[in-house]
Amino acid sequence: QLPLAGSRLCLYEDGTELTESYFRALPPQTELVLLGPGESWRGCASDIERLLAAFCSQQGAVVEAARRLLTDERAPHRQKLLADLIHNLNENILAEDKEDDKKWFEGLESRFKNKSSYLRHSCESRMRGYMREVSGFISNVHPAARDAYRGIIDLMADKLKSVKYNGCYFDRREEEEAARLCTAEGWFSCQGPFDRNDCPCKHSINPYSNRESRILFSTWNLDHIIEKKRAVVPELAEAVKTRDGREVNWEYFYQLLFTLDNLKLVHIACHKKTNHNLSCDKTRIYRKRKQTYEIS
Repeated sequence: QLPLAGSRLCLYEDGTELTESYFRALPPQTELVLLGPGESWRGCASDIERLLAAFCSQQGAVVEAARRLLTDERAPHRQKLLADLIHNLNENILAEDKEDDKKWFEGLESRFKNKSSYLRHSCESRMRGYMREVSGFISNVHPAARDAYRGIIDLMADKLKSVKYNGCYFDRREEEEAARLCTAEGWFSCQGPFDRNDCPCKHSINPYSNRESRILFSTWNLDHIIEKKRAVVPELAEAVKTRDGREVNWEYFYQLLFTLDNLKLVHIACHKKTNHNLSCDKTRIYRKRKQTYEIS
């Protein structure tokens, strides 16, 4: 139905025009676009350009149009593009309270009335879990040092309670405290394996956006750079055992266990579970004694 003169065959993916020799070299099942005179094709992104043009003023219409396209779509790559588009356009990032985004709270206990309260609770649960691991290690501590170890656990527990188990890191209303980990809008970026500067895949997520992102965020890990089980807790136990009258610098161990000084938020694929081969700073394990001077 198209005139031979002026018609062209292009790659669906990027709009590259095909010559006869290029056509013969293509692998089977390559998607192509047949263009008539005056028509153009700039690649698969053209499929959603018309939807994005209406995004600012007609978000609902964009989502519905994308859903209609997805219903008839068979190409896997285009299916993924449309599904991702629908997912992103359904975000309700700015909504905080339950009545403004009821779908986000589906499956959660009724006591959570806003998004920050649930994410604070999740963070607090992780910190409590770390505290239980430190407490549970007491059976490995030398019997003569267990009372001193319990004393340090009590100090750490009191400090954690005083800062509400660091739940402020996940509270959008505590922007100053949370700024080290995320922006006010709630975006979190994967900080990558402990021995690299950046996440190689540029993972990012906003758990405030929709229910799916909230669930997915629960699979992200807080990774101890100096490892909790292999290094920090055993070093603390050893420090208590061999203190020989010295005062253990428990606040240094607290920082390694419970704060962003030694914790990095990472996507599950970037969580390096092998030995990090890092140890505690030996110069910070004990408090330095204050020197006194006699005035003659």
